Amino acid sequence: MNATNTALLQWIAAGDDPNSWALLAGSVFALWGSALCAAAVLWAGWHARAERPYLAAVVVGAALASLLSHLIAAWLNMPRPFVAGLVPAYIVHGPSAALPSTHATVMFFIGFAFMLRAALRPVGAVVLVLAALTGWARIYVGVHSPIDIAAGMALAASLTGVLALLEVRLAALMAARLVARRSRPGELANDAEWRAS
Repeated sequence: MNATNTALLQWIAAGDDPNSWALLAGSVFALWGSALCAAAVLWAGWHARAERPYLAAVVVGAALASLLSHLIAAWLNMPRPFVAGLVPAYIVHGPSAALPSTHATVMFFIGFAFMLRAALRPVGAVVLVLAALTGWARIYVGVHSPIDIAAGMALAASLTGVLALLEVRLAALMAARLVARRSRPGELANDAEWRAS
């Protein structure tokens, strides 16, 4: 870990004498932040029915983001702060690789993806707040360092860009098909008129 990352970790993490209320809040968000995010997605699916196809694409994208995050983490094999002996861990967690944070990758991806749709922006804002709180919490309880969260956010932003490009491309293809379908009857009518003359 570089010096800046370690210094930020020492500043944010609970350390050896954590504040009890902050540790309670940190533990709740570290353990349950992703469940709250999933609840927000379900709420959006219930209330924004017209957005359900897009929500399905976001859920698939989130699953792919999780897989990609795990693959990158396994390849980089960066230790978690408590494994490296930099801070204690205040929740039970395995010694798996830490960079990037899968929680941050998935939650920020969902939040960013929701911000692309006007109907989903209010829920997207809530998810982004949850993602930020969960990122802070997972640093506070010692299972991630700041760079892990920042890398997850950067990966999420990149994947959201890919989603936006795919959506634009799909919209262009659908528009082209619609134009092609509408032009066919006219072409057939013109051909019939030419033959009749």
